[in-house]
Order: sequence, then structure tokens, then C-alpha cells
Amino acid sequence: MTEIPPEIVENAATDPVQAALQVLDAFISAVNASDAKALFRTLNFPHIRMASERVAIWNNEEEDVESYLKAFAGRAGSDWHHSTFDSKEVLQSSDTKVHVAVRFTRWDGQDNIIATYNSLYIVNCVDGHWGIQARSSFAP
Repeated sequence: MTEIPPEIVENAATDPVQAALQVLDAFISAVNASDAKALFRTLNFPHIRMASERVAIWNNEEEDVESYLKAFAGRAGSDWHHSTFDSKEVLQSSDTKVHVAVRFTRWDGQDNIIATYNSLYIVNCVDGHWGIQARSSFAP
């Protein structure tokens, strides 16, 4: 199971940007491991995803995590093997919130590019937990 590194909490006290970037790394690791429970630990709730003219909201981590994996598999396609962040650019930050413009690529099992997308991730600290509160993506 993919875990959020404990240093996220430690670094958050001194460097919110570093904490946010570590959350993003834990997020992509959980996506690649197809571990929805670990992925949900990288989120803050309610979690909002805006993409393809749709808004999806996950209200809490007790919701059906398997449905999240099915929805992702449908978006990523049957050839999807893993994703990588190509870039993570911090646009704005405060002590409790960081806006990060990301560019990510979806890859197939032969390391061929399926597609590359731009997104905006909003990572914030809620009750001492750093997590992704919202994503706005140009991916399906």
C-alpha cells in the first residue's frame, strides 16, 4: 500500500511548498499502484475534480473507492500503464494552500505516450492534513 511520507507533516511546518509537492508525488505513486485507498489519503475532502465539462465530488474517503478506480480506468483507457508528472510549477502559495500547475503524461506498457495534459492542483492543509482539495484538468 502506498503511504503518504511522514515528512510531509514535518516539512509543512517550515515549507508548505515542499509539503504540497510531496503530496503530489504520493498522489502519482498511488495512481500508478492503482491503490485508491492510498490515493484518497493524498486528498482533502470534499475533493473536487473538474474535467471534460463535468464536476466530480468525493465527499469523504468512506465513499466507494473501487468506483473511483473504475472511473479512472475509463478515463485513462485500456492501454494505460502509468502516469508521470512532466512538470510541477508552483503558481501561488501561503502557509496553508499551494496552487500548482502540473503537466502529466499517461504511458502505455511499452513506454509510449498515450497523451499529455495540463492541470491545476490546489493543495491545502486542513486540520493538519496536507492534501489535494481540487483539480482542474484538461484530461478526460
